[in-house]
Amino acid sequence: MPLTGHMTQKMEKERNKNSCRNTKATSPSQSNLQLLVLLLVCGVPLTSGQDVKEEVVGYGYKIGSVNSGLTGKLLTADLSLIKRSSVYGNDIQHLNLIAEFETENRLRVRITDSKNQRWEIPQQIVPRQNHSPKNYLHYSPLNHRLLPDNNLLSDPNSDLLFTLHNTIPFGFSVTRKSSGDVLFDTSPDMSNPDTFLVFKDQYIQLSSRLPIKRSSLYGLGEHTKSTFKLKPNDTFTLWNADLASANIDVNLYGSHPFYIDVRSASADGKVQAGTTHGVLLFNSNGMDIVYGGDRITYKVIGGIIDLYFFAGPSPDMVIEQYTELIGRPAPMPYWSFGFHQCRYGYKNISDVEGVVAGYAKARIPLEVMWTDIDYMDAYKDFTFHPVNFPLEKMKKFVNTLHQNDQKYVVILDPVWPGKVYFPDFINPAGREFWGNEIKIFRELLPVDGLWIDMNEISNFIDPTPTPFSTVDDPPYRINNAGIRRPINNKTVPATSLHFDVMKEYNVHNLYGLLESKATNVGLINSTGKRPFVLSRSTFTGSGRYTAHWTGDNAATWDDLAYTIPSILNFGLFGIPMVGADICGFAGNTNEELCRRWIQLGSFYPFARDHSSIDTTRQELYLWDSVAASARKVLGLRYQLLPYFYTLMYEAHIKGTPIARPLFFSFPQDIKTYEVNSQFLIGKGVMVSPVLKSGATSVDAYFPAGNWFDLFNYSNMVSVSPGEYIKLAAPADHINVHVHEGNILALQGEAMTTKEARKTAFHLLVVLSSSGNSTGELFLDDGESVEMGGERKSWSLVKFHSEIVGDMAMVRSNIINGEFAFSQKWMVSKVTFIGLKKTNGIKRYELQTSKETRSGNRRIRASLNNNGHFDVLVMSGLSLFLGEEFKLNVKL
Repeated sequence: MPLTGHMTQKMEKERNKNSCRNTKATSPSQSNLQLLVLLLVCGVPLTSGQDVKEEVVGYGYKIGSVNSGLTGKLLTADLSLIKRSSVYGNDIQHLNLIAEFETENRLRVRITDSKNQRWEIPQQIVPRQNHSPKNYLHYSPLNHRLLPDNNLLSDPNSDLLFTLHNTIPFGFSVTRKSSGDVLFDTSPDMSNPDTFLVFKDQYIQLSSRLPIKRSSLYGLGEHTKSTFKLKPNDTFTLWNADLASANIDVNLYGSHPFYIDVRSASADGKVQAGTTHGVLLFNSNGMDIVYGGDRITYKVIGGIIDLYFFAGPSPDMVIEQYTELIGRPAPMPYWSFGFHQCRYGYKNISDVEGVVAGYAKARIPLEVMWTDIDYMDAYKDFTFHPVNFPLEKMKKFVNTLHQNDQKYVVILDPVWPGKVYFPDFINPAGREFWGNEIKIFRELLPVDGLWIDMNEISNFIDPTPTPFSTVDDPPYRINNAGIRRPINNKTVPATSLHFDVMKEYNVHNLYGLLESKATNVGLINSTGKRPFVLSRSTFTGSGRYTAHWTGDNAATWDDLAYTIPSILNFGLFGIPMVGADICGFAGNTNEELCRRWIQLGSFYPFARDHSSIDTTRQELYLWDSVAASARKVLGLRYQLLPYFYTLMYEAHIKGTPIARPLFFSFPQDIKTYEVNSQFLIGKGVMVSPVLKSGATSVDAYFPAGNWFDLFNYSNMVSVSPGEYIKLAAPADHINVHVHEGNILALQGEAMTTKEARKTAFHLLVVLSSSGNSTGELFLDDGESVEMGGERKSWSLVKFHSEIVGDMAMVRSNIINGEFAFSQKWMVSKVTFIGLKKTNGIKRYELQTSKETRSGNRRIRASLNNNGHFDVLVMSGLSLFLGEEFKLNVKL
């Protein structure tokens, strides 16, 4: 995936040459492109304006009147300016505040100009689930009330309480009724005007206090950070930009003004450790979010204040409530959980064929082959290079991949050849054009997915600003690129107009989302199957349409470590299918780094090796030690494919991330709040990678309980309470453990996901020392557009296990068992781990709806003692997954 800073001089010259040529399109419908797109105009760099500096930006607002709706779930207030300030423009004189419970777990607080309509993200661009009985945009006051010191809004079914403080300046707070814990408090610090509400046409400021010793914040992306937990005294700029993710602490490709706040226990004991809430500022304009530890301050250059508060109170419930509003994550096809290989710089189709052959020869699973812009004719979308990637050879290659149950994905960039047009995805005709191009392209070459890149929008020139325009050069300069770079740099002018007179200034951060949606729809219409889209640029709600990768990282040990916070963040943002370029994109990797990276990357939800044109090759088979590690770790990944896929179903139904921070499963363990170098897959599989050169051990944090090595069930760690444990991590090994209380449905290793799905299931029952063990398995054809739902062509198997006296038991319950039964999926083996030391097996009994078996010699049982617990393996089973069963083992 090409990026400005990584282009060769030759390509730069070629691009400049092309900018003066006629870039005639080769696909039939591109002749109408001018009707549907925004013109990119070549220009000169912007002059560097000076930031306005004055002590007082604003003086806040006072309450004029307060009113309540008839339902009691709504409160409105008229706000009037206390005193004018000309810093960053003129203040808006009169504001309207509306606080409303949309659900029992979601509170919305909206502040905007009471006289004039301002930019807000339209429902048709980011659909939101809304339980409101009416639109309160121009709400008429009801039930006027006198002004006490505090005005309260409460819902009897909600733990949230909204309080409007009649101070001068005014403020508001959101607290928990159950504990009194203050979640958000804009009450001004009278000695600090930076804490006052400021509302100008191009500058909005809102600040909230935080309990610095009890508040742990996560989110506010997209940025590359060394830690998952946000560090105080940091500014998070949101303005989508083509800046390599190898750069830390600057705004990157996406904008997600959402955070979760995980609280430590309160001194009075009313707040339990791990109690969590979420906050979304639903605004698409550029902004700086300043986090000081004891305060969070938003500085936004347009739009309105549209806040959503999510009550939780657990981390996973916050994400469930958040994605209920913005949309659940899109289901991904089963094959997308296999291993992917890509490179920017494959020379021709023979080069690509050689890579596929190299993986096959090395016996390393390869599910999906990718091609970057190299396949295009002069870097024009929907075209093929006539010499290096001729269409007929491409067809033959893709046909061979499909015959081998492999897939093919190519890139689409919205810019490259020279002077170009950008499709306007707000325009219905633009979306229709794009979908038609996808259809025509796939009729030529049946690709299986599409990769959309450079869609921030990226531009290799700096457009000329409109003279004296505060749209192209707003009075407050956000910290773009970490240097307060003008917002027009390396993108299209903020004054550009989209369809329906929408300014680029307002919709800039939405472009990647809109392209993702159009591409998703285009693939569904073209294939009739579940689409796979990978987008670099994202916004709130993008997860409904696309997967994401973390962009242009570098082949360094630091970048390897940074991938964990980045991937965990996108799980919070509702984009669970996320990964990073394995072995590093920019710069030359090396054998040790690549080996450690594939060990970690095999457990990313999206696992792809990708590198830049100006680097040495890094396919996994090029080093013997890397190839050996790849076979080992990808072998475990492919065994875990049913688990990954079931987590995808859970994400699609509930929004829960696939890769999760440790505190999602152990919220009361405050030590998990600081963990940056480990993560969970689902609720109970923990990955503890090596992230430093030369290391042969890793200090891993283990929350309380029994943890078992997934490479060797006899190896285990038992701790109470949680503690750091030094684990051996030789060159060929990554530590992956499963926590007690989980049941995993595994399948066999294979070279493709289709082949793996044909193997028998192995049920791994991790017994709990304190109660029951549970697990789930979702099954469908892996490619239907719908995942679950009304069609019923799917099955959900729920497993339950417990120890009762000297009896170990595991049973299944199934929803829509007919589908699983029709596929003849079988369980051939059940392994119990975590058994307390026994003297052997006395008897067993297997019950199904059709028969009861016991003492069957075809079923083999064996015990393995690890010094602490026994491992019981029962093999030779022939259990239909589509049939409920119960297995009892007397010990």
